[in-house]
Amino acid sequence: MDLSLETRTEGDRTVIEVGGEVDVYTAPTLREQIIALVEAGQYHLVVDMERVEFLDSTGLGVLVGGLKRVRAHDGSLALVCTQERILKIFRITGLTKVFPIHGSVADAVAATG
Repeated sequence: MDLSLETRTEGDRTVIEVGGEVDVYTAPTLREQIIALVEAGQYHLVVDMERVEFLDSTGLGVLVGGLKRVRAHDGSLALVCTQERILKIFRITGLTKVFPIHGSVADAVAATG
């Protein structure tokens, strides 16, 4: 399965809808998308992971890197995820303390706005 990325704006947030597998092969595409958005002045990102089927350590690294990138501009990066198998990865790695994780894009936009 490949990676799909769709970007849209909701309020003052940029939502990146991610689908498929985020792994060592596809993570660079997500990294490039985040870098391009930050370079374009989009510092408040919501990464919608509802359609992600697989996430490995490379994908986690891209998300952490994206968080550091937006924070350098006083920005934010929130995640949307309700899938237990993906949430478990964040819990095991302790990243639930690093990322705000929401149940829906609307919740993420409201919470970060």
